[in-house]
Amino acid sequence: MEANDSLVIKAPKKSPLLPRLVVLAFAMVCGVYICFICLKQINTNNGGSTTSNKFIDVKVVHQLCNSSGIEQWEIPLVHYPNPVTFSREECVCNPVRYFAILSMQRSGSGWFETLMNSHINVSSNGEIFGKKDRRANVTAIVNVLDRVYNLDWFSSASKNECNAAVGFKWMLNQGVLEHHEGIVDYFNRNGVHAIFLFRRNLIRRLISVLANSYDKSKKPLNGTHKSHVHSVVEAKVLAKYKPSLNASTLLAELKSVDSRAARAIGYFKSTRHIVLYYEDVVGNRTKLKEVQDFLGLPYRELTSRQIKIHSGTLAEQIANFEEVQTVLKGTPYESFLHQDYGEM
Repeated sequence: MEANDSLVIKAPKKSPLLPRLVVLAFAMVCGVYICFICLKQINTNNGGSTTSNKFIDVKVVHQLCNSSGIEQWEIPLVHYPNPVTFSREECVCNPVRYFAILSMQRSGSGWFETLMNSHINVSSNGEIFGKKDRRANVTAIVNVLDRVYNLDWFSSASKNECNAAVGFKWMLNQGVLEHHEGIVDYFNRNGVHAIFLFRRNLIRRLISVLANSYDKSKKPLNGTHKSHVHSVVEAKVLAKYKPSLNASTLLAELKSVDSRAARAIGYFKSTRHIVLYYEDVVGNRTKLKEVQDFLGLPYRELTSRQIKIHSGTLAEQIANFEEVQTVLKGTPYESFLHQDYGEM
């Protein structure tokens, strides 16, 4: 190579760094914008639907909660409510069972419910379908049931967020028989436990009905009507009233009550249910253990402050006892006249 030949060194090409940064920044901005639009769209779609949000939340709760301690057959019967009115906090994974006490007036359901509510993990919310608008049709009934079982129904019996069972008492003449198809469908879809509570001795029930009606009109307890009492003194005052039974309609009335109970049990035979009689619960407290087992509850000794009102023989409680005795002679109801369970 000659001396005058010079090396030619080519300068490196400039890296287009700045344009690349600009493109990257633009892509990031676009990504953030797209995510924002998507989130906004989801919120818009779900914002007006509490049910949809609740459904999603319940699914999430079910996924998060460990159900390994629950038998396979029990899974449809346990629930993890996600109330909209409060937070279950640390009890969010405590399974809850739904129940309804199906009964008739003056059959011991009030007393039985106080026993249930003495359990620390049970909330039975009383006779919630006493108001006609709540049972006007199946839709109205379902709306009430949804609130109760989602723990959004508040009453004096409502417990804390750690409920293990929630329910109420429901009289057969409060839409149960009229709308039984829709109610049975709801019970089966939602795993509701039906607890039937009836009174075997329909004569004693009738006396209680008439005495309660008398108390409503006359109010012998200082001008106050009381369906249930908590002192012996009050019970003695109310027990003084001796009704006369209508002998001409007595048999038909007793048969009608029997028929109503049988129809109810027949309608709900496809549901998970148990049938109890007041006399059995009074005379055998192991029945209360059966109820707790039925609901999958931890066993507790159940108590009530209510005092029995009518006790002793029916001859002491019916003003026209001899006439009633004649009417019922030779019928399936005659034995009721001589039974004494020391009932309330």
